Amino acid sequence: MAGVGAAGELESVRVTRILRDDIILGRRAPGSRLVERDIAAELHVSRLPVREAIRTLASEGVVVARPRSWAVVREFTRRDIQDFGEVREAIETLIFLFAAERHTEQGLVRLRAALERELAAAEAGDTEVARMAAGEFHEVATELAGNEMLDELIGVFVTRLRWLFGQHDDLLAMAEEHRVIFEAVAARDTDTLRWLIPRHLANGQATAERRLASGPSTV
Repeated sequence: MAGVGAAGELESVRVTRILRDDIILGRRAPGSRLVERDIAAELHVSRLPVREAIRTLASEGVVVARPRSWAVVREFTRRDIQDFGEVREAIETLIFLFAAERHTEQGLVRLRAALERELAAAEAGDTEVARMAAGEFHEVATELAGNEMLDELIGVFVTRLRWLFGQHDDLLAMAEEHRVIFEAVAARDTDTLRWLIPRHLANGQATAERRLASGPSTV
């Protein structure tokens, strides 16, 4: 059985969170090996929670587990990004339309808080915080949409979504796009969101494709 850390968090959950963030933020490069023994020593845990973490991340689509060999950080292809973009456009457009129609004042406060963290971090040049806050902005919007089926669908690729945000270099431009989206959600302006969300997602996809074409992702 996996152990429990000092803060009450299961070791497997903690290891998964650390490795996930490392991959999303580029600390572990695409194609790099995930060696259970080495990671266990690095994080001061047994190999079992590392094995469980790798299994979870493989199910989230950011790690490739190879039988009788090392697991590796997934190397995304242009086709991967395009396939993801097609599915994501349909689902996220619905998410933001429903968020605009159904949000409460409390929910809007949470969405604004994520946006403000992203803007502040982008202005300060804090790359990691800005990218994580950008992901949070989309995650809060999913909650505001109030649709359990959409929650399940976005859960399938939320880690890959966060990886995509890790490809952005122009953090201020991304934050500015989120500001415009926030204003449309707050105004319940679904007509604007119908064309704004696909354009926003296309910009993110183009950025990821440029990063892919330029060589291994570095952060």
